Amino acid sequence: MTDAPSLRLVEITDDNFDAAVGVQVRDDQNRFVAPVLRSLAQAYTNRSTAWPRLLMDGDEAVGFIMVQFAPDEEDPDFQAEVWRLNISEKHQGREYGRFAVEGALAEARRRGLSRVTVSWVPGEGSPEDFYLGLGFRKTGRVSDSELIAEIFLD
Repeated sequence: MTDAPSLRLVEITDDNFDAAVGVQVRDDQNRFVAPVLRSLAQAYTNRSTAWPRLLMDGDEAVGFIMVQFAPDEEDPDFQAEVWRLNISEKHQGREYGRFAVEGALAEARRRGLSRVTVSWVPGEGSPEDFYLGLGFRKTGRVSDSELIAEIFLD
């Protein structure tokens, strides 16, 4: 990872759409996360709650994150939830994912939220260790065969 000042989360626009769609995880990770194009389609159909962002390092797109912010959602597990995190294959292992999630947590704090969840399909190669390493804790709940974890914001 290069100097932190060159890292930023930016809105998806016509100018960076192709770069966003070009963010592709390793082949073996495709069973754990949807491609960015599908995420952007989902963001379009959930415009009032989806927060998709492209992770840039300088002029290079290195990742993508999408969070749902739905504070009026009845189920607290889905009021603030990391929906997707895609880090380009060649940029993995460089703390980009951490930066993206920390940016999402900062946005949740800015919005006055105190808890964020994430879920994943269990199995070898899942992002479980990554999220637990960031401070998320398993809730013991499952949704659509995905384990739910939470982090409380200070």
